[in-house]
Amino acid sequence: MDLRKLKTLIDLVSDSNISELEITEAEGKVRIVKAGVPALAAPAPVAAPGGVAEASRAALAAAAAAAAPAEESGPVCRIIKSPMVGTFYRASGPSAKPFIEVGDSIKQGQPVCIIEAMKIMNEIEADCDGKVVRILCENGQAVEFGQPLFSVE
Repeated sequence: MDLRKLKTLIDLVSDSNISELEITEAEGKVRIVKAGVPALAAPAPVAAPGGVAEASRAALAAAAAAAAPAEESGPVCRIIKSPMVGTFYRASGPSAKPFIEVGDSIKQGQPVCIIEAMKIMNEIEADCDGKVVRILCENGQAVEFGQPLFSVE
C-alpha cells in the first residue's frame, strides 16, 4: 500500500469517531486501531478482492462524514450517546418507519433507536427533550459504548 494512502487513512481514523479500520488489498492487509480504544470482539467484515476499491472509498467517505465539523449543524445542546456496544438500528424492523428523523421533536423517554447486543434488541430512549439536528450513525452500523448517536438542540 502506498505510504501517502496509509498516512491519509491514519489521519482520517484519528480525526473521526471511527475506532478501527481494516482494509485488505492484493499486496496485504492494513488494520488501524485508534489508541486507547478497545477493539470490538466481533471481527470486522473483509471486502472481497474485487471490491477493495469500493470498500476503501466507502471507508474514506464514512471517515470524512464522521470528521465533519460540528458547526455545520448549528447550536447543539445535547448529544444522545450509545449506552452499550452493539448494532444501531433506526427502526424496529427492516420495513418499519424509523423512530425519529432529522427535524423531529422528541420528548424525554421517547424511543429513538434500537441497539442489538447479543441477539437482544434494546430500545434506546431519549434522555432529553428537543429537536433532532443530526443522526450520527448509519442503520446497521456497529456502535461502541458512549458513541454519539444523535445531536439534539
